[in-house]
This record gives sequence, C-alpha cells and structure tokens, in this order.
Amino acid sequence: MTRILHLSDPHFGTEQQTVMTALMQLVEQQRPTLALLSGDITQRARPDQFRRARRFMEQLGIPMLAVPGNHDMPLFNPFKRLLRPYGHYQDNFAADLEPVLETERLLVLGVNSSRADRHKNGELTDEQIQRVEQRLRQASARQLRIVMQHHPVRAVESSDRSNLLIGGDAVVPRWVDAGLDLLLAGHIHLPYVRPLNGQTSGRQAWTAQAGTALSSRVRGEIPNSVNLIEHSTDGPFHACSVARWDYADTSQSFRLYSHTDLALDRSA
Repeated sequence: MTRILHLSDPHFGTEQQTVMTALMQLVEQQRPTLALLSGDITQRARPDQFRRARRFMEQLGIPMLAVPGNHDMPLFNPFKRLLRPYGHYQDNFAADLEPVLETERLLVLGVNSSRADRHKNGELTDEQIQRVEQRLRQASARQLRIVMQHHPVRAVESSDRSNLLIGGDAVVPRWVDAGLDLLLAGHIHLPYVRPLNGQTSGRQAWTAQAGTALSSRVRGEIPNSVNLIEHSTDGPFHACSVARWDYADTSQSFRLYSHTDLALDRSA
C-alpha cells in the first residue's frame, strides 16, 4: 500500500510550534512514504522563511515533492519578482518548479500554477496543459495518477470562485479524459474532496484540497489540516481513499476528521 501525506500552505513566517510538533508526531504514527506539498510554503518568500521550511520538511524524514504558490515569490521586491521570482524557492527546495515522480504504481505530475505577473490568481500555459495531458495518456493502468498544483479547480463556497484556476473549466475535463485520478491543491485553506468530470470519455476523477498545515492563518473555524492518501491494487482493482486530519487544540495533536473512499475509473 502507498500512503502519501498531502500538505499545503504552511506559510512559514506564521507557523505554530505546537502544530509543527503535532504534525511530526502524526508522521511518526502513520508512516507515509511520500509527502506532497502544494505551495505557499512561506508567507513572504524570505530566505529565512524558506530555510526554516526546508529544515522542518527534512525533519519529517520522508521524500517530498513540492510546487510553489503565489506567496513563494517576493511581494515587496519588484526587481527580484521580475528577474528571479522563484530564486529563494529554488535555492532551498528544488530547481525544477514542476517535479515528476514515477514508479510502478504512482505517477505524480507537479504543475506550477502561480504567475509572477499575478499577485494571487493562478493560470497555466498551453504547453503546461498539453504536457500534463500527454503524460497522463502514457500512464500505466496500475498507477495512481496525481496532478499537484497550488490553485483549486472546484469551489464549495461561492466566495472561492474567484480563487479558482483561470481557465480550469476547460483544462480539467481534458486531464480527466486523459486518465487523471486525483488533483491536489491548496491556496484557500479549506479542505474538501469533490468529483471531477471528463468531457468526452464519461470518466470521473477527484480533487482533494488541503487546509493550511501549520499557519496561524486558519480560515474561520477550520483548524490546521492535512490529508493522508492511501492507494493499493489487487490485480485490476484499485482501492484509494483520502483521510482528512485536523489539529485539535485540546489534545495538541492531529485527529482523524473524515475518510473518503474514491472510486478510480480505469476506462482510460
């Protein structure tokens, strides 16, 4: 069985030590084999914030893939934002802004949905869209096919519609038709799981949002939150689920909040 920790929006610079300790305890207890970090690693893209983030992620002791978010570019330094917007991110995490991980049973495609010429909104180029679509079509039926980006593609609150990936209504059905199973994102600090539909194939996929993992910038009454994804195969049959774990002040630990079983469509 593959167990993946999905975390997002830790916003180092606003991190909380008690929540960091609790997340390390959760990792020790659940033993995920991989961490996927879907952006907004820092609050203001400062070098010290990236260094603290890197040290913490290393302390988790598991391999990690990350993509940047809109907060991971300098906001108050226009020269850096213009000339090397992801410089501090690349110095501390990875030079590749769109990492790929492929094993016999897993395909993870990182996509950079942030833009240096936009303060907040996310958008993809035609080249990005086509690259992901092509890789999904080449995937094995045995693989869990994940796309990870920062910006969401489905909203459950009307106020979040303005935060959705620009052009996502056209992009997502193409990816679902190409074989997408699960799209991971963050940005809005609101965790949920929702279905995604294809356009021509009749396939269904899923999107899982993660809340803010460590930051004091929680949304309303929604606490700090992470996801644990489990996937296994038995011949042609797939079992996959997303469990949401919320931080509880009373116990200073992460507690299981919900568990969602995902039906994976192998018609593509």
